[in-house]
Parts: sequence; C-alpha cells; structure tokens
Amino acid sequence: MTQTELSSFIWSVADLIRGPYRPPQYERVMLPMTVLRRFDCVLEASKPAVLKRFKHLEGGKVKNVDPILNQIAGGGTDIGFHNHSELDFQRLKGEPDAIALNLMHYIKGFSANVRDIFLEYFEFQAEIEKLDQANRLYLVVSKFADIDLHPESVDNIQMGLIFEELIRRFNEAANETAGDHFTPREVVRLMVNLLLEPDSDIFRQRIIKTMLDPTCGTGGMLAVSQNWIHEHNAGATLVAHGQDYNPRAYAIAASDMLIKGHQHNKIEFGNTLTQDKFLGQRFDYFLANPPFGVNWETDRKAIAEEYKKLGYDGRFGPGLPRVSDGALLFLLHMMSKFQAYEPGDENKTGSRLGIVFNGSPLFTGGAGSGESEIRRWIIEKDMLEAIVALPESMFYNTGIGTYVWIVSNRKEKHRTGKVQLIDARQRWAPMRRSLGEKRRYITDDQIESISKEHGAFKATDTCQIFDNTDFGYRRITVERPLRLRFQMTNEGKEKFLDQCPALLDLIQVVERELRQDQYDDWNEVWTRVLKIAKEEEAEWAAKQKAFFRDVFTERDAECSPVIVKRAAGLSATVREFISHRVAVADIPKAELARIYGYFDGSVIQYEADSQLRDFENIPLKEPIERFFMREVRPYVADAWISDEATDEKDGGVGKVGYEINFNRYFYRYEPPRPLSQIDSDLATVEKRVIELLGKVTE
Repeated sequence: MTQTELSSFIWSVADLIRGPYRPPQYERVMLPMTVLRRFDCVLEASKPAVLKRFKHLEGGKVKNVDPILNQIAGGGTDIGFHNHSELDFQRLKGEPDAIALNLMHYIKGFSANVRDIFLEYFEFQAEIEKLDQANRLYLVVSKFADIDLHPESVDNIQMGLIFEELIRRFNEAANETAGDHFTPREVVRLMVNLLLEPDSDIFRQRIIKTMLDPTCGTGGMLAVSQNWIHEHNAGATLVAHGQDYNPRAYAIAASDMLIKGHQHNKIEFGNTLTQDKFLGQRFDYFLANPPFGVNWETDRKAIAEEYKKLGYDGRFGPGLPRVSDGALLFLLHMMSKFQAYEPGDENKTGSRLGIVFNGSPLFTGGAGSGESEIRRWIIEKDMLEAIVALPESMFYNTGIGTYVWIVSNRKEKHRTGKVQLIDARQRWAPMRRSLGEKRRYITDDQIESISKEHGAFKATDTCQIFDNTDFGYRRITVERPLRLRFQMTNEGKEKFLDQCPALLDLIQVVERELRQDQYDDWNEVWTRVLKIAKEEEAEWAAKQKAFFRDVFTERDAECSPVIVKRAAGLSATVREFISHRVAVADIPKAELARIYGYFDGSVIQYEADSQLRDFENIPLKEPIERFFMREVRPYVADAWISDEATDEKDGGVGKVGYEINFNRYFYRYEPPRPLSQIDSDLATVEKRVIELLGKVTE
C-alpha cells in the first residue's frame, strides 16, 4: 500500500468504533493501535530468539532483563525495546474470545519504556476495556493484523507522514489545532536546509551532532533532520532530543525514536517552560515550532521566579514577554543551551537554531518591553542570522503569515554584524485540496531557491541585508509647555471654598486685587497670589495651591507658557550632558540646551503639558537632535525632549527598542489605475447589469 492508501485504510478502520466513540475520540484508539502494530512488525524477525532467551532468564538472578533482551531484539545491537510475550497480532487474531486479556498480556510483555508509552501516556488499558465491552476490540485488532507496517514496506519517512495525516484528520474532526502536534513537512525541510546547509562541519566522517526540539510534538522535525544528515553524509550521526507536553504526541515521538533503533535519542515528557528535562545540557542544533500566541499565565509564577532568581544564569535573563504570548520564551530556552563558541577550539563549536513564529515576536512590544528587550539582546549579541517570511495559509490550524528565524552564536565572518531578511511570501503552489487552513505548499524547487538565496547572502528584490543597528531605535518623549489662562469666577470660588473653607479671607483679598479679569500669563498671576498670601499670613498646603490653579485656570494655546523653574544657569551635570550631545550631534550648545528644555539663555524650564505629550521613534543610526530639528522643531517650535526617560544600559536619551517590520522593508508602491480606465470598467459592468436586469423583466 502507498502512504495515502495506508492512511485511508486506518481511517476506515476507525469507522468500526463509531458508537462507543465519537469521531473526535478516534485518535484514542487509532494512534496507539498504529504504533503497536508498527512495533509488532519491527520485532517479528527477532521474536523467536527473544522468547528463547527470556525463558532461560525467567526466574533467575538477573532482575532487569530488558537490556539483554533489547540486545537480542536488535540482532546484537541494543535497539532499546523488545517484547517477550508469546503473543503477536496474528495470534491475537486467532483467539477472539480472550482478545482483551491477551492484548493486555501482549502489551505488558514489552520492555518497561514501551509499556509506559501505552499504559501511562496513551492510557490504552481504559480504551481496551471500553472496546471490549462494546464488542469492537477484536474487529479492530484483526483489521490491524492485516496491515503490513514493517520498515521494509513502510520506511520511517512514510510512517511519519502517516502519523501526520492521521493526527490532522483526528484534530480536524475535533476542531482542534493540529498545528500543536506537527509542522507541514515542506516547512520542516526548508527549516532543516536553512539550519544545516551552511554548516560544512556536518560533512566530516563519523561526526556526531546533537539536536533538541523542545516542542517536538510527534517528532517530525527531528526525523526530517536525521534523514537530511543521513542523505548528505551517511557517516554522520545526529542524536535527537525532544520534549513535549501532549501525552499522545509524546508517545508517538518516543515510539518513533525507539523503532528507528537510535538508542541515544531521548524524548521526554513535560512542560518545557517549567520542567526543563535537559537541564544543564548543551546542543549543536535546535529546531522548534512552538505554539503560536500561547498564554503562559498558569506558568507565570515559576517562570518569574526563575527570571528573578537566576537572571542571565538561567534561561530568561534578557526579559519576559507579555503573558498572552510566550513564544519567545521557547527561543530563550533553546538559546540558554547553546554550545560555547571559540574559533579554532574543537570543544567550543557553537550552535545554530531554527524556529518558526507568527508575526508577533517581530514587532510586538514597545521600547523597554520584554519582547523588545529580548530582540535587543539577540541582535546586539549578533546572533540573529536570518528571517524568512513564509506564504500565508501554510499551516493546518492558521492562515496567518509565519516566519522562520535562524539564530546562531557562530555566524560566518561575512555575516558578522548583519541580518538577512528573505521575502518568500509569493513562493508557493496551490494545494489540490485544502487541509484545514492549509491551502498552499512550497515546492521542492522553491525550497531550493530559498535555500540558495540564503546561502548567496546578496541583496535582491526578495532579499535584503541589514546592519544590526538598522532594527534599533530610541523612543523619546517630546514635551510642550503648559499654557494657562487665569480668571477668578463665582463658580470657581464656590468650588474652591467648598473644599478649602479656611481660605475664605485669602480668596477675598485675591479677588479684590485681581478682580475677575482674564490673565494670559499664569506666572505673573501666581507671583502676585503668593505675595498676597505672605502678606495675609495665610497657611495653605501644596495640595490646596494645586487645587487653586485647577479651579481658576484653563488651557489656552495663546497664553504664556508656565515656568516651572528659573536658574542662574545650567547645572554642572546638565552642562556635561549638553557637552556630550554636542560632540554627538554637532549642534551648538545654546540650541542643544533649548532642545532639552532650557529656554531663554538656558535659565528657564517650562512645565510640560501632559495632554500635548508625544513620542518619537528615532533610528539608532541617527543622532536624536538632528532628527528633532528636522522632524519636530519646524512644526512645534516650543517643543523639547524630556531627558528624564534615559536608557540605563548606555546613558542615552530615551529608551532603546528593537523591531523588525517586514512590510516596511519589502513594500512596493503600486500606483492606482488611471481614472479613464476605472471609468471604462465601471461602464462595462453597468452595461452588463442592465442587460441582466432586462432579461429578468422580459
């Protein structure tokens, strides 16, 4: 049978359990039965030898017989599992009356690791009992006994594709997110190409490399990577490690690795963000497709504690993203396991990483946010090598755009200080039949084209090369002065005295002095009010003074700005700051002082109006002051830059942020069609509508 025929056959077997199970529940039976039959076929040839040895060891001094029997099952090589039950699928088929008892006996005859997969993670004992009570168990077992899943008939790649198709169908029936379990194979192949092709080290004979996928699902990425290495260098070995939190996905991945006979491969079960099963280990390569937009609220306490306690000695030192999207946490988790890198040192060979994200990690979060700080750390450490924008509608559970990030702490020399962006959004082919949200795929030729473009590292219409700093900016606060118009009014007096009745005498004197005239200069008014208060020996608190201004003033753009501070000149600290900025921006000191809010010969500072406050993002490559003089000063002459919000990491003005906006870099302006052409098209449509209406009314 072909892969498609096998998938369809297994799916047809699922119809036998309709009734006791609804379609969304089929996977509880079909996935473990498929895995169990695969194990049965793999062990078929060595079964007699295993049984013979088991009978000899049974009841003897050796308590743990698994390693010995695993060696025999592999024909002299420890393949990591065996089955010492006298039963197999053909014998199970021959005893319909004892099918449930025999099937459990058969499963318990496996080595401990396989027993755990079926009984703990597939939780298959409960399904066996349910099927037996519904009188469906024998039908299912006998159908699977007729399927040949031996590796000589169905190789590991085909088996992986069968699992992928079954999982997609089951999750589609349940209206769940199939993408939580696997990534489309062509996307994986592209990621593997981008990750491994530039690395000549893997082509050395007898080289051993390690790879980790912390969200491995059914193990598809690890399987494709191992196949890629074997195809390009049969003498190389890729030891795969994975972790996943979905029990059935973990069970499939763990089973797949056992069946392949790679005894050093290791798949672990658990929540990657809170249960690091590979604590302290380092790996050469990483691949992952973490859940898009995963909420990590339930894990917040453990993650925040690790971040606070360990900082950069832990996994999340650069920062924590917002709780609504924890995708970047998986990236930090992997980067914390990078090998150290030192050119020429065989013990410090560095690491490479490939991960697929949606658009959120590219630009979500402003300067100073967790997401921006993570991007900043990766880029300033010169570890972001490339990002490839994929077509939309590529994944089974979402039609949104996705991006492959390539991250490495051992970038090639010509890539140092650079980031490559590749726009592959138009490289796709339509699928004959949609699979969930997946309506497009990338052909082998397109995968090759994208890979070559990555390797060429040259600017084209669909590839651009940037300096690291091109993605950085400073977010500055632009202030404008508060301007107030003052007037004593009866309404204002009533409101003020209702809150401050003890100041009645002061208010009456102020009113006699200022009457109910309008004043355009609050500074003059306040000087006179303070003088009156002193003469009247009035005692009023700071809150009462602020309330006085709130009650008797209104904002007015035509009034004089409110002065908050007068001084004889700039302080030593400010003079030093201005001198430094002069060297950076090449602007006279007097103008720089005004840019930072020191007016009238550097002796007056105005109070900022919070309602007029604005923000500007200024590229790191451009001095802030030059940008301000070009983009702000011509339009708001009284504006200045607040120097309070400074970045503690480098003492500069404003907060540093990093974002990567693909649309900005690859935007192509398309002028609108001429009006004459639009009018002609409208006339044609109008004529056609009239013709159709005429036929209706005839």
